[in-house]
Amino acid sequence: MSSPAYSNVRSEDRLPIDAIVVSPNPRLRQELRERLGLPRWRVSDAGSGAEALERLHETGIEHGVLLLDPMLPDLDPLEFDGMVRSEFPNLQILTLNSHTGQLLVGRQSPTPLSTKLMELLNNRIAMQAPHILPSGTGSDSEAAAAGIRLRGMIGDSAGMQRVYASTRMVAARDTTVLITGESGVGKDLVAQAIHLVSKRSKQPFVVVNCAAIPEPLLESELFGYVKGAFTGAVQSRMGRIHAAHGGTLFLDEIGDMPLSLQSKMLRFLEQGEVQRLGGNDNLKVDVRVVAATNADLKKLVDQKLFREDLYYRLRVFPIQIPPLRERMEDLESLAASFADRFCPGTALSQEALAVLLQHSWSGNVRELRNTIERASILVGSQREIKAEHIVL
Repeated sequence: MSSPAYSNVRSEDRLPIDAIVVSPNPRLRQELRERLGLPRWRVSDAGSGAEALERLHETGIEHGVLLLDPMLPDLDPLEFDGMVRSEFPNLQILTLNSHTGQLLVGRQSPTPLSTKLMELLNNRIAMQAPHILPSGTGSDSEAAAAGIRLRGMIGDSAGMQRVYASTRMVAARDTTVLITGESGVGKDLVAQAIHLVSKRSKQPFVVVNCAAIPEPLLESELFGYVKGAFTGAVQSRMGRIHAAHGGTLFLDEIGDMPLSLQSKMLRFLEQGEVQRLGGNDNLKVDVRVVAATNADLKKLVDQKLFREDLYYRLRVFPIQIPPLRERMEDLESLAASFADRFCPGTALSQEALAVLLQHSWSGNVRELRNTIERASILVGSQREIKAEHIVL
């Protein structure tokens, strides 16, 4: 059994980044250990699946990255992948080519082991555990900004660059944010990114889907209620707003909030207080609000279906996410990312990519994700997604 080799980590306030290289190829393990021997990286290696699991239990790694050579001598790579994800859900698992030492990211052309790999590793880790990156303002926030950029929001198009820039600017403040865009563009990912690189990142991130909760229940769900407020209220209960104290409240599909409840929401936003249903006391709460909608709120205001004062109170800092059809240059990297997630090491053929590029994607990134997930099932034991596997 090989012994763990750890790189020197500078004594900083940031947490170290753990990485474990799993491969029966000793030369590949050594090369990766050398390349990852940088400040903040703490690297270990294992020559088999069983040894890797033992190493993970020994070191107690909670966040980081596992670089996996699928040519394991003792375990099926998919079985090993499932075991690791079950026990260590915060570990990012990336697949390597045992012979070339290249990182497979679901494309025909693997990414060479280079500076690009280091950038990808940092970004992939930031997707799952952004708190290991620095937060704050100024130069210290640059790494966190990189985490925002790839926390499920993949793409280098001009439209996405504007989203990244806006997210960076507003994350460090407590400003109310309104995220708009069609269904499936990833508004929830932007909301999560804002929270996770803010000063509130270690506090609750509470999600309320205003369209999913029946109108009679939404008020009590948001504001809570006192015992006896209505039939069945056998004990007092705090609402979602109170549950988000110190953190972020994400109001998804805010355009579906009943008009009768909007005045109470406006009061909460302006005064930072909530009054539980059936109660008389005003309870102070410290909550940052991020809202999202696929509706045209201005049109709803004109139709008297949404309060104008609430609209402007929510729209202090708007972020518009473009639909996928307006950033088709991002489609290949998105598809490759989903392929890597659902079937590690599976490539995307040029024929399959051509089919994807011809589609209009009315369901946006969500539709693309579902399409690639379906293709990863249809591909079976093959290692390449072909046009025949793309069902639209």
